[in-house]
Amino acid sequence: AYLVCGCDIDEKRLSKFAEKYPDAYTTASFDEVLSDESVDVVSVCLPTYMHAEFACKALRAGKHVLCEKPADITVERAMAIKDAELESGKMAGFVFQNRYSYLMYPIFDAIKSGRLGKIYLGTFAVKWHRKQSYYDNNGGWRGTWDKDGGGSLMNQSIHTVDLMLQLIGSEVEDVRSVGGVINHDIESEDMTASLITFKNGATATFVSTTCAYDGLSTEIGIYGTGGSIEADADKLRRWRLRDDVDGIEEEELLEVYGMGNIGAQGHHPDVRCGHAYMIDDMASAVLSDRRPAIGIDDAVKSVALIERIYKCIRESK
Repeated sequence: AYLVCGCDIDEKRLSKFAEKYPDAYTTASFDEVLSDESVDVVSVCLPTYMHAEFACKALRAGKHVLCEKPADITVERAMAIKDAELESGKMAGFVFQNRYSYLMYPIFDAIKSGRLGKIYLGTFAVKWHRKQSYYDNNGGWRGTWDKDGGGSLMNQSIHTVDLMLQLIGSEVEDVRSVGGVINHDIESEDMTASLITFKNGATATFVSTTCAYDGLSTEIGIYGTGGSIEADADKLRRWRLRDDVDGIEEEELLEVYGMGNIGAQGHHPDVRCGHAYMIDDMASAVLSDRRPAIGIDDAVKSVALIERIYKCIRESK
């Protein structure tokens, strides 16, 4: 795959793009991109409320699409992408790169192999910090209901919501949530706290905030009858499995994954991670005429749960 062009209405961003990628052209016209026969895939990196609109335009113009998270601000809007796929015969892939951090490979292996036993609990907390200027800049679309679809949960935490659904259970039984605006002048929330039960019997807690000065951690905890795993985003913190009696495995894994993707990269020279994996997968999907790793039906699951949490907060239940 190669980069054909960059499209943006912001001239300063286009100028920076042109300096970094001199072999690609720049344009402020999306129609120009869609009319360019050398463009096979369009990467949609727009504000959230524009995702489905521009993804659908690209699909109906005969382009495949790789769309950043979330698919859109509601499930209903996002599912318009599926209709456009069916009409056009083209494919849409979605970026949830945290599934493909280096650390996730051994974690998923431990879960699938049954080494954690019955998973009964998950703890997830996205404790970030954003200044008021973050919400005010770029037209002020962040932290709004009609453009961002929410606040700390929809924007900052959707990747971790997606991971929770992958690690603990994809079918939700019950949701109880509280949330509100704590320290910003925004429409939507900057803090949520939820208790989520799954149909498989597991329970999870999920906290999101952009008020945690001055930006703390993304805590991930998975607890089963056969062991416990704790991480801070892509950094392993604990690997306590019952069958690792002498702790040698934990020691080895901490050495590889304790510093996150940067530290683990040298141990996996042939494995792509993060965004690189998602882009490679999309290119491979187009060339091989197969579905991308994450399709629309999978991508909307996190949006659906977030909608449900917001409904609980609004109805105080």
